[in-house]
Amino acid sequence: MIRIQLTIFFMVTYVLESLIIIVQNSFIVAVLGREWAQVKRMSPVDMILISLGFCRFCLQWSSVLHNFCSYFNPDWVMWHISAIWEFANTLSFWLTSLLAVVYCVKVSSFTHPIFLWLRWRILRLVPWLLLGSVLISCVTIIFSVIRNHINMKLIPMVHFPRNNTMVERLERLMRNFMISQHLVMLTVPFLLFLASTILLIYSLSQHLGQMQHHSTGHGNSSMKAQTTVLRSLAIFLIFFTSYFLNIFIATIDNLFGKSSWFWAWETCIYALLSIHSTSIMLSNPKLKKILKVKCWGLEAA
Repeated sequence: MIRIQLTIFFMVTYVLESLIIIVQNSFIVAVLGREWAQVKRMSPVDMILISLGFCRFCLQWSSVLHNFCSYFNPDWVMWHISAIWEFANTLSFWLTSLLAVVYCVKVSSFTHPIFLWLRWRILRLVPWLLLGSVLISCVTIIFSVIRNHINMKLIPMVHFPRNNTMVERLERLMRNFMISQHLVMLTVPFLLFLASTILLIYSLSQHLGQMQHHSTGHGNSSMKAQTTVLRSLAIFLIFFTSYFLNIFIATIDNLFGKSSWFWAWETCIYALLSIHSTSIMLSNPKLKKILKVKCWGLEAA
């Protein structure tokens, strides 16, 4: 009885988190899309943010459909939704890593020739990097379709006892294939994100240390701003790393069947995603300004 109550609690919490994430990313797409329509131009960072917002909007809807279909009615429809979710999840990781790389190259104070070259070229390359992220993520659809096709062929074979050994071997092969696919498709962009964020934190920390030696009245306000940015980056790093680890652990756990804590895992994963989306909104001046106006307007009303 307690387990059923916990399942219902985590399920309701997951639905509420999903609604929050959908609203958050709809807000990002609406604000930046409206500005694009007005000025007929979009900065490279805004290109990444609007792509990430749309991607996570699709990710959350596919997550809701996939989770409820697979939990209550695991039929063939689930395989198609699963492919969409894997594509959106992989693309979300690549877009987040691309955002971290652009911020690192633009903001860091490194004078190495590679950084200077990237600083000159990166903004022009963003549209091509976005296209590359989509193409790389499309590979997951190919892998997912192959894996799901094999799974659908294996289901009828389970009813024949003499095929059990072959089915077990194929299932083991599919497990190893799925682990390898997620290792590559999620770990590579995550490592790019990790390296870029750590380098940016290191660069800003160096700059903050230099400012402390030449502290003035104006310098104190600048140091406070730098400290706030460093704190935001640290939070950004912690929550996205936690999100990656939870996704990875949940993927491995699902290879061996749905556990009794399935909805608890999902609640934890998408709570981290919601916090990460919030940190993105608050770190962007345009989104933060509109958000403050909306909040103050509601309070005034």
